[in-house]
Amino acid sequence: MNQSKYQQFKKQMAKVADLSNASAVLAWDQETYMPKKGGDFRAQQMATLQTMAHEVFVSEQTGQLIQEALKEDLTELERINLLLAQKDYVKKKKYPAAFVEEMANATASGFNFWHEARTKNDFSLFSPLLEKIVKLKREEAKILGYEAHPYDALMDEYESGLTVAKIDEIFDDVKKDLFPFLKQVLAKSKPRVDFIHRHFDKKKQWDFSEKMVRKMGYDFEGGRADFAPHPFCTTFGPGDVRITIRASENYYNEMFFAAIHEAGHGLYEQGLPMKEHYGLPMGSALSMAFHESQSRLWENNIFRSKAFWMGSFPMLQKDFPESLGDVSTEEFYKGVNLVEPSFIRVEADELTYHAHIYIRYLIEKSLIEGSIEVKDVPKIWNEKYEEYLGIRPANDAEGCLQDVHWSFGGIGYFPTYSLGSFYAAQLMAVMKKSIPTLEEEIHSGNFEKALKWLRENIHVHGRKFNSEEILTMVSGSGLKFSYFMDYARKKYGEIYGI
Repeated sequence: MNQSKYQQFKKQMAKVADLSNASAVLAWDQETYMPKKGGDFRAQQMATLQTMAHEVFVSEQTGQLIQEALKEDLTELERINLLLAQKDYVKKKKYPAAFVEEMANATASGFNFWHEARTKNDFSLFSPLLEKIVKLKREEAKILGYEAHPYDALMDEYESGLTVAKIDEIFDDVKKDLFPFLKQVLAKSKPRVDFIHRHFDKKKQWDFSEKMVRKMGYDFEGGRADFAPHPFCTTFGPGDVRITIRASENYYNEMFFAAIHEAGHGLYEQGLPMKEHYGLPMGSALSMAFHESQSRLWENNIFRSKAFWMGSFPMLQKDFPESLGDVSTEEFYKGVNLVEPSFIRVEADELTYHAHIYIRYLIEKSLIEGSIEVKDVPKIWNEKYEEYLGIRPANDAEGCLQDVHWSFGGIGYFPTYSLGSFYAAQLMAVMKKSIPTLEEEIHSGNFEKALKWLRENIHVHGRKFNSEEILTMVSGSGLKFSYFMDYARKKYGEIYGI
């Protein structure tokens, strides 16, 4: 029996997904269990698979199948898959094969260079490779094309339609509203935080974290958790969505909030209609910014909330009687929401976090436009931290080497982190109106209604809508920074007496 062109197209896209996911497995292993000496050949293996996936996707066969399938009698979702795939095809077709292979080789070996440099606290060990990656990213911007700024082409890969003009407008609001409020907060007395840095057994930390991750709805039969130098979430296909975490036995926040954050990403992946649309746009996440909205919503709006800790702190206190026996629930809630300038982005509070992102955005934009070079990064990084956070990194590890993103070519990625937080605040405000009992549910440790709302309003749509369309559908408007400021003023105004 002859297959329809759409069925042949699905089979072709599944082949691309198979190759990409096989490369993702190798990347996950590289960051978790791979022995140190496996790095060189691992980079070659990953580059081979990435290049093959690209070649299959941009082949004349794929383009022809898309064109012919669009002439068939299709369902709405089938047509959406084809039109979005066509858009991706046109974009990826621009890339010369030699460029794809060179980029794949550079970024596949990037993690090893970054990890060694970070471990040895020496940017010079990473800078030659980063210079190569930045050069390739400048070339990529030219290949893709742009109207106003080369950085636009790179941001578009992570949030469709995002431009320097748009992100500048958003950060203008951040500088006008958030940063002055942050100064007000920092002028107030700090809450007690000594207990956050007491001893917390690693296994006991994970036991409590795992309990909460399960309560969120993360399916451990379709995923797993492992340790890695930089927490992340990765997907290999339907039924295999994995998260990684890191832990300190002398800093409680590190593991718990990383686990919740990555599980938020994992829940989004597990909620996508991936089985029906494997390798297709409808089975894929909307954007990295929206992906981040899911993790930030769980991490900050739910698990850093007063409602959650009022209900769940007694359980944690029971697990760590020596470390938390003299701490009240109110003290713990305020302690885990401490606002204080710090060097490490992933451990930053909700308010200073956006200074971390703004600094990275300014540096990346400057690197791509060519107004600065890689050798300038450590100096500029330190100067910007002093300017926006009033602190200066003592070394490269707590400075420009703390994030893994540049090692895999993720330039243009960082702005989506702030966008994700702002989307999350808007979604949470709508969710609270839709679920009048949400605070009580969170207090009791029941997250089923929250997950159900996200499944029905966000996850099920895959890439059917763009970010502005989804936000408009659920809230009546596109992104409004005022949602985040309203949330921040209410929460931190109460904590700090403003």
